[in-house]
Amino acid sequence: MFKKMKKGLTNIFTTTLTEKNTNKILKDLELTLLKNDVAVHVAEKIVEITQKNLEGTQVGAFSKKNTLQNAIKEAIFEILNVENQFNLIETIKNRPNKNKPYSIMVLGVNGTGKTTTIAKIVHLFKKNNISVVVAASDTFRAGAIEQLSKHMDALNTRLIKQSYNADPASVAYDAIDHAFAKKINSVIIDTSGRQVTNKNLLEELKKIKRVNQPDLSIFIGDSLAGNDVLVQAEVFNNAIQIDASIITKLDADSKGGAALSIAYITKKPIIYIGVGQGYDDLLPFDPKWFVDILIGSK
Repeated sequence: MFKKMKKGLTNIFTTTLTEKNTNKILKDLELTLLKNDVAVHVAEKIVEITQKNLEGTQVGAFSKKNTLQNAIKEAIFEILNVENQFNLIETIKNRPNKNKPYSIMVLGVNGTGKTTTIAKIVHLFKKNNISVVVAASDTFRAGAIEQLSKHMDALNTRLIKQSYNADPASVAYDAIDHAFAKKINSVIIDTSGRQVTNKNLLEELKKIKRVNQPDLSIFIGDSLAGNDVLVQAEVFNNAIQIDASIITKLDADSKGGAALSIAYITKKPIIYIGVGQGYDDLLPFDPKWFVDILIGSK
């Protein structure tokens, strides 16, 4: 996991840090980030913060590996919006109005693992005694409803659905109405995963949000998608306003840069990571763990 980025950063840390070679090391840092799918402006921001963190450091300390490590760690923590991190389970259980179901709108293009991630969230909720119903609001892609139905059958969870080409906002509304009537704690709204360049898709998603006013909008980002995922996150965030993200496929040979870029672009936290295909393969995102994997702990 993140082997390529970690190797690049390790090479930087083996160089003795001095006042003379600080600029070169920072340029090497930027290049390493760029090679690992970190967006250009995000890499530049990490370098800028790292440089500020190094300012004022005693010259004698420049020879210490930990000086540079700590400066980069602090920069990455800032990018990851650590202060905005929250626990979704506790948020739902502690919602002010217990009579109102907590609704979650899930965004992401096809192939990112969106449907599987929804199933994982359902499984997580049920393990934590949070009742849930799912809205099949992807009424565009052939097979989308059947795919979601298969997961919900396996999880013994109610799926609210209509026919293909039905109004997605209406499906979501029915699910929220059903949850309210049956005193169900939460609603997860699946949405269409067409390419973000599709204007009809964006208008459709805006309508779902406008009509149903979900409590949370989550973006599903594929860690293997490279710069494509950055474009997706930016377009969705500009159109819908993302509240949090989930990064999938981190069990594969991910470079790690997508997570940094998504967090910076959306200015919202990553709350879970997907590390496999099983329903239990959804883990809370721990920024400290992430940084230690990239850089190494003391």
